[in-house]
Amino acid sequence: MRQWLIGLAVGAGLLLASWGLLIVLARRLPPGILRDLAAFIPDCVTAVRKLRKDPRVPRRAKVAVIVAGVWVASPIDLIPEFIPVIGPLDDIVVVALALRYAGRQVPREVLLAAWPGDPRLLERLLGQPKRSPEPVDGDGPV
Repeated sequence: MRQWLIGLAVGAGLLLASWGLLIVLARRLPPGILRDLAAFIPDCVTAVRKLRKDPRVPRRAKVAVIVAGVWVASPIDLIPEFIPVIGPLDDIVVVALALRYAGRQVPREVLLAAWPGDPRLLERLLGQPKRSPEPVDGDGPV
């Protein structure tokens, strides 16, 4: 009986630690986006299907978006879906991080073409595109 209680305590501790990790990762997302992300999970599944077939997407980015798609489709969650507000948080954080990772490796136009929802949400998630460095005196054309 005692070993069973120890196992239960360890399992509960690991679950709480994983929730804490997800909250920390969620805080790294751009401000104000968490509420918007709750509406974009179905669009993510569609985008994953399109991106995994696109030859312009590198293998590492495909793996990231496929893992995110499997995570969303999986019935097993770190945070049960029936818990209000934070229930879908683990799905949202994993998908957002995978899309941000893919956004660094895939041309923005490819991601936007695969995204069936409001492009402003994806643009907000990906952040500002990186610009090429400004020429320093003497480096640019005269």
